[in-house]
Amino acid sequence: MNTTELWIVAAYAVAFTTGLLPCAMPLFGILQQEGYAGSAFVRWYFRKKNMLRRRYRLLALCLFLVTALLGLCFSFLGAYAEIIEAAGFVGLCILFVFAFRRALKLPVNMTKRLVRLLICTYLFVFALFFGGGIGLFFAAKAIGHPLATALRMAPAGLSPLLLFLLIAAANLVMKSYEVPRGRHFIKKAAEKLAASRCIKVGITGSFAKTSVKMYAAQLLSAKYNVKATPASFNTPIGIAKFVNEEGADCDIFLAEMGARKVGDIRELCEMVKPSVGVVTGICAQHAETFGTLENIKREKGELARAAEKVILGETAAELREDAQIAGRDFRTENVLISCETTKFTLIVGEKEAQVEVKLLGRHAAEDVALATELCMALGMTFEEIVAALPALTPVPHRLERSESGGVVILDDSYNSNPTGAMNAVEVLKCAVGEKVIVTPGLVELGELEETVNERLGEAIVGLDAIILVGETQILPIRNGYKKMGGDEEKLYIVPTLSDAQDLIVQTIHSGTTVLFLNDLPDKY
Repeated sequence: MNTTELWIVAAYAVAFTTGLLPCAMPLFGILQQEGYAGSAFVRWYFRKKNMLRRRYRLLALCLFLVTALLGLCFSFLGAYAEIIEAAGFVGLCILFVFAFRRALKLPVNMTKRLVRLLICTYLFVFALFFGGGIGLFFAAKAIGHPLATALRMAPAGLSPLLLFLLIAAANLVMKSYEVPRGRHFIKKAAEKLAASRCIKVGITGSFAKTSVKMYAAQLLSAKYNVKATPASFNTPIGIAKFVNEEGADCDIFLAEMGARKVGDIRELCEMVKPSVGVVTGICAQHAETFGTLENIKREKGELARAAEKVILGETAAELREDAQIAGRDFRTENVLISCETTKFTLIVGEKEAQVEVKLLGRHAAEDVALATELCMALGMTFEEIVAALPALTPVPHRLERSESGGVVILDDSYNSNPTGAMNAVEVLKCAVGEKVIVTPGLVELGELEETVNERLGEAIVGLDAIILVGETQILPIRNGYKKMGGDEEKLYIVPTLSDAQDLIVQTIHSGTTVLFLNDLPDKY
């Protein structure tokens, strides 16, 4: 193989790599959503009914057939035939990118880390095409048959089958740089927090972390300089990013602490060092990654053991043995729900008040009670808090109410938990007029998924329309619905949320209330 032939193979490798890599962006998006955890990424790829995996298989088949067909049809052109094959390969990749440009609901975030991973993956894919091209060149030469030369590029079409493996390998290699860099980034944030004289508060739980954090931040801001981690920034890197960019110069710092596996909360506590902790509640959410409910309880208990004072939600009460409780007993009574507000009696110690908030669902009362107890532990009076409660605003996508064209939308599309889902259905049933639910079901519950979704199906009997989305958990929902005598004529199954929205536009009218319950992560 002379130098010219080597350069030709390299040029084709560049063309193939440049054409194929944009097709891999959905894979990069999933890896990013998995926190760059390679094992979770591989498990996702081989998950049953993985639509993206099917699409890459289809792409591989089409690329193989197109390159083989073009090679055979234009073999009489000699070296020019390979140019046509390469053009066909790249063109088909472009079509794939445009056809599935909306494959992910959560767009890929082009961070510096992702850019570095893209560059590393590009080199891996180039090496595959370059090394494979040289091997195929010598193989065709050894065979010496014109047909072998004509089909020399066809095996390159199978490369989409290896994309996930190349990305996983590049991610593994890059971790030797990213992990130490991340630790330095986290250490820098931890030093800023340690140097600050602010009160650090950690908030964790299987549900309601963001809601309690945001309600407490709204209430405390009337009296103190408060900083709270934004949205659902609840990982070490997420919190570190916020602290390093915004600083910790405040009176109170509220840190939401998420966990998907054993050890996550301990790492966050070592970073933030909270003096006050809140455990909102415990359920089977994320049992898929934790393995058992006991593991979840132990993990949430890490905050109860680390903080000097702890506030526990009703379903986290068993952690009392591990915690120094913050003080007063608090609870809610006489909870009255509707599609517009929630009314209840708020009791903290010997004080009580009749409260009405623009938050929806039975769980909103406990969330407010938790936020109230936290604010009192941090120095606010009961009277100050009660006066501020009517101004509380809902957290986006957590049973958030809006109205358009006479249609009421209940947006509970943030990943839901079993208790919250049942509470959302209860609110929907309070609505006047027709009631419609759109849901793909609940996930990340491990072996409990089927049972929980069947119960959800039982709970939605009596609604005017049930629109089930996708294929992940719709069967147990349907079984539960039928088991309780649900009318199958009111049951609709559509492949995507977009199809569900189109169906709603065609069928609903003014006076209808629509509940969007859960929106599955892209990996489902």
